[in-house]
Amino acid sequence: MSTFDHTGLIQNINAHLAPLRKAQPDAMQAFGQLARAAMAEGAVSAKHKELMALAIGITQHCSGCIGFHVKALIKLGCSKQELEEMLAVCVYMGGGPALMYTAEAIAAFDAMSTPATV
Repeated sequence: MSTFDHTGLIQNINAHLAPLRKAQPDAMQAFGQLARAAMAEGAVSAKHKELMALAIGITQHCSGCIGFHVKALIKLGCSKQELEEMLAVCVYMGGGPALMYTAEAIAAFDAMSTPATV
């Protein structure tokens, strides 16, 4: 079974957004600031915020979101069990389509958790 290359997808997205960052620096910087503020450690931990973001990415069927948020979760020390419990909620709330993206998230977590790709 082949797996989706989320590391490559992240690199591709960043490369294709580089011209937009130059053309629209204020808007792109504002989006980055919004992301940093929303995801900052607070009453809700950064890891729990990333789990929520990944859940939204899965239920919105966004492969790029899956890649970026799985990568962040790995950096934050998310366990496979924590990921799987959150994925069960995604399937509960999003049905069959969410189940398909749940498989993608598991593959991304497994691939990005290997020492060579982290």
